[in-house]
Amino acid sequence: MDRELVRLALLAVAAHRLRSALSVLGIAIGIAAVILLTSIGEGTRRFMLGQFTQFGTNILTVMPGKSKTLGLPGVLGGTTHKLTLDDAMALGRLPEIEQAAPLAFGTGRVEHGDRSRAVNVYGVTPAVVQVWKFRPQLGSFWPAGDPHRPYPAAVLGKKLRRELFGDANPLGQWVRIGGARFRVVGVMEPKGQFLGIDLDDIVFIPVASAMRVFNQAELIEVDVLYTQDEAATVEGVKRLLTARHAGNEDFTILTQEAMLDVLGNVMNVVTAAVGAIGGISLVVGAIGILTMMWIAVGERTREIGLMRALGATRRQVKALFLAEAAALAALGGVAGLLGGLAAGQALRLAIPGLPIETPLTFVAAALAVAAATGLAAGALPAQRAAALDPIEALQAE
Repeated sequence: MDRELVRLALLAVAAHRLRSALSVLGIAIGIAAVILLTSIGEGTRRFMLGQFTQFGTNILTVMPGKSKTLGLPGVLGGTTHKLTLDDAMALGRLPEIEQAAPLAFGTGRVEHGDRSRAVNVYGVTPAVVQVWKFRPQLGSFWPAGDPHRPYPAAVLGKKLRRELFGDANPLGQWVRIGGARFRVVGVMEPKGQFLGIDLDDIVFIPVASAMRVFNQAELIEVDVLYTQDEAATVEGVKRLLTARHAGNEDFTILTQEAMLDVLGNVMNVVTAAVGAIGGISLVVGAIGILTMMWIAVGERTREIGLMRALGATRRQVKALFLAEAAALAALGGVAGLLGGLAAGQALRLAIPGLPIETPLTFVAAALAVAAATGLAAGALPAQRAAALDPIEALQAE
């Protein structure tokens, strides 16, 4: 396509500004919708990926109860064995597992002097430092020992430390949790949010102490850090716990790969929905271009006849109208791209925590789709223009 052909196509588009603008608007709306929604989807995917992988990529989570069963455990599903501290200790002795971190959980009010704050309370062992990659910024975790033995020690999140102690040094101070006293031995480094949970506004206490405070007889999960192949580790964990639970596989093993697969499936559904929304808008825009170009062929019949009389070939006439359609679509693509990016920036300002990412591949794909839509919409009118007989076209009123 030579430069003169492009110039003629742009002049033809500019000659009918209102009609061209309406055709461009249809394409722009479709491209803007696709850019904005896919940017939100991609930002969410990256955010979730970062959330799941910030604790490392070689972690398994073992939870009590089987996720793929019929009926209710203990009613229709038979006896359900609890996940115990002994199970966690047995997992930690497997050769393929480096550390096993049992976890108990509850919510309680942490009190110091006349200050108090209701927070999430995690019962853990010092193994959580390696498994979760949580590091104390001040002080340390309590010494490793028998996890069955309650121990009056607590490690505070940074925000909780500030709320209870201000700028004062909390190490060695006592706090009260659920009626029991704990000495502060450490303050965690800042971690931010994880799936809506403020990890700086929590407190860690020994797992046995948490189970006593919250009157719990079982763990909510055991997180294990493995060093060998994931499939082999899963098989080893499954074999050990099944043997310990009288041959019943009444537990669920979650891998990060499985969780990311679930995330991927959700994002695929979102992408399909976004594609459908954008596709509808693009179809409307394509119909607008088709209608405009079809009318233009009828209005410019004598112009087409004159071009043919001056030596233009059918192929050149066809190329001219295709260029006009592509120009309309390209303008719509650029307008939609700028509109989508501007809407994304506006959403960032309105909702600071909303993750929005627009990869360059999305930009290129949007412009390519817009151009392809224009060429497809202009094909039929261009073919009609090329098929006109030059003599009859010159005689047209």
